[in-house]
Amino acid sequence: MTIVLPATLATAAACGLLNIWLAVRVGQMRRLHRVSVGDGDNMAVIARMRAHANFVEYAPFVLILLGLLELAKGPSLYAWGYGFVFVLARVCHGFGMDTWKPGRAIGVGLTMLVLLLLAGEAAWTAYAAQPVHTSPVLTLAPVPAA
Repeated sequence: MTIVLPATLATAAACGLLNIWLAVRVGQMRRLHRVSVGDGDNMAVIARMRAHANFVEYAPFVLILLGLLELAKGPSLYAWGYGFVFVLARVCHGFGMDTWKPGRAIGVGLTMLVLLLLAGEAAWTAYAAQPVHTSPVLTLAPVPAA
């Protein structure tokens, strides 16, 4: 039996492309400032490196939570929305780290919102899936007369 998680797969594919884009941007800045290793104490190189590293720090959590939720609950409009907003947030953050300054705050805020919502939904889904434990009913039998 094949299990397909369409929202997670699409988000993971977009994240793969986004990772390449962020890495290329780091390389461009390294070439421009002639920094082959490290950051060269160059703020432009540092900013692009942090945008890339920050993406790599958050993407695994989002993808794991998204995949587990989609596996547990099935594909949903929410899953597609989480994936879309996360990718949009990381693009905004990438631009916001150097050229479009509001993008950084937008990217951080949306990333945190998506991660919070995914974590909350995952916790609730796990809680709701637990069987309700009830105590066995105690019945008192009459004590036989002596």
